[in-house]
Amino acid sequence: MTTDNPGSRRRPSWRLVAPIVATLALLTPLAWTWWQSLLPDHYSVMEFGYVDLGGGPPVTHALSPAQGRSVSTLVADPERPADVTYTLTAREQSFHLASGERTDGFTINGNSPGPTLRVRQGDLVEVHLVNASVPDGVTLHWHGVDVPNAEDGVAGVTQDAVPPGKTFTYRFVADHPGTYWYHSHQVSHQQVRKGLFGVLVIEPHRPIRSDGDVVAVSHVYDGKATVNGHTGAARVGASPGGTVRVRIINTDNGSLSAWVSGSSYRVVAVDGYDLNGPTPVSGKAVLVTAGGRVDIEVTMPTDGGGVRVDLGGAAALLIGDGSVAAKPQPTAFVDLLRYGSPTSIGFDPGDADRQFRYSIGRKPGFIDGRPGYWWSVNGHIYPDAPMFMVREGDIVSFHIENHTNAVHPMHLHGHHAVVLRRNGDRATGSPWWIDSLDVAPGDSYDIAFVADNPGIWMDHCHNLPHAAQGLVAHLVYSGIYEPYRVGDRPSGTNQPE
Repeated sequence: MTTDNPGSRRRPSWRLVAPIVATLALLTPLAWTWWQSLLPDHYSVMEFGYVDLGGGPPVTHALSPAQGRSVSTLVADPERPADVTYTLTAREQSFHLASGERTDGFTINGNSPGPTLRVRQGDLVEVHLVNASVPDGVTLHWHGVDVPNAEDGVAGVTQDAVPPGKTFTYRFVADHPGTYWYHSHQVSHQQVRKGLFGVLVIEPHRPIRSDGDVVAVSHVYDGKATVNGHTGAARVGASPGGTVRVRIINTDNGSLSAWVSGSSYRVVAVDGYDLNGPTPVSGKAVLVTAGGRVDIEVTMPTDGGGVRVDLGGAAALLIGDGSVAAKPQPTAFVDLLRYGSPTSIGFDPGDADRQFRYSIGRKPGFIDGRPGYWWSVNGHIYPDAPMFMVREGDIVSFHIENHTNAVHPMHLHGHHAVVLRRNGDRATGSPWWIDSLDVAPGDSYDIAFVADNPGIWMDHCHNLPHAAQGLVAHLVYSGIYEPYRVGDRPSGTNQPE
């Protein structure tokens, strides 16, 4: 019989303990990171992220009515009667494309693209949005139109998504003539792709000198490339020798190459802003950013021949009655950094009050508990994204860098910025004003604008799945708060991307 002597027991071997300690050392911060990534059922975009002052003085980061003004008060003149009124009804349904093919998705007034709205500069536009049957809810964002913040149509930031059976009214003044479009900003990476969009054209006070004015809306439905809802080629009429303005609108997630056969052309506007001193272009394509618009002007041949505008090579717009042979896509592109003639932009970017950096990267981590390899902004994963804080009247500059292997079409709501530099090269052509800008892998851009539209504005990638995967930040004005919440609410869920 032996006596159990406690003092003689063997101590645990470090060969057994060390792996346990190492595992705990690895898993504990991982578990903490996972826990920290969890989002509440509903939250304000102002409650997450961090304040970036851009080197300027402190501002009020408002979270409640006691600290500032609600975005819901930032509206067009409520006492002014509307000059033009539309009703747009959104449905989930099966529908026919203009060329006859059937597809499933979303329509506005029974079609996709939805109606082209043409208004006059200075009109107060009133749009009644009716959600007939879109189950996740719907909004309308007026892409490129610098509307008052309450009219921006971002679910959970500037309004609640409109549930089935309900309506919402948008009111804004069509201040700046140009080519724009509207689309849902609720579950946008699905709803836009499946057809919930249309075109808005703001015509100037004085009519443009042109013999024709047509839109060319590029969209891919279930793998079918279309122009104005037509697969293949769509034809529009034009007189021999006439001048035709073609408003090219890219509603897809990737950039679009457009080129012309049968005539030279001029690039007359980008993102709704006219270029100064545009010159004839031959043998080159023009790049249209995802979400962006490019207006070109073509002169029809006097012999009755046609003109062909190719959109990516899979769809085309045929202008006139005559035939024209398609040309392959040119290898050279119009360089908008140097195209046209310089002129004043109305402010001095060198005297910027705030200088921000928007560095796009990718890193492993968690978003709301989901592991993944996520897009990042300045090294941070959503929702720990920067809030770029400004005061009304500030001159603001951004240095945008892309450190990933994907193109990112960056879109700032509520403002147009002028491109100053690309990869350090200074702009020497016409002022190039943008609301949507392709930033290719390894590229950098410097842009600037005047902060003249108070609100809380999304600044995100318009490859909409990228935005849904976290490539989102916000431009926030001092003393502005928002009463809406991303996530669950009594009548549904706000999901802007």
